[in-house]
Amino acid sequence: MAGVRIDGFDKLEAKLKKSMNMDAVKTVVKGNGAQLQTKAQKNAPVGTPQSTGIPGYVGGKLKQSIGLDITDGGLTAEVEPTADYAAYVEYGTRFMEAQPYLKPAYDEQKKKFIKDLNELVR
Repeated sequence: MAGVRIDGFDKLEAKLKKSMNMDAVKTVVKGNGAQLQTKAQKNAPVGTPQSTGIPGYVGGKLKQSIGLDITDGGLTAEVEPTADYAAYVEYGTRFMEAQPYLKPAYDEQKKKFIKDLNELVR
């Protein structure tokens, strides 16, 4: 899966460590990570017997595979699917149109995350 890099994070982290309680930052990271996971799961398409052409098909593996991992001492939240076909759904193939579920969730949550961090720095 593709990674996301935020430039200037080292400077922000140094300022936050210097001027505030890091527990508040960890709370923001964890909360926004959980919200991102929920949004991505909500956006993930679920196959049906009609969409797959398989009678009795029960979908939802992609949605269930979207996990949240808090690392880096609570300063990093990683939300990613573990289903082996996740990237094909997100980006599409030459035979299938893309059905983005992770990027739209990230774009929406990114704004809230930045707002929440800015409130901590004030």
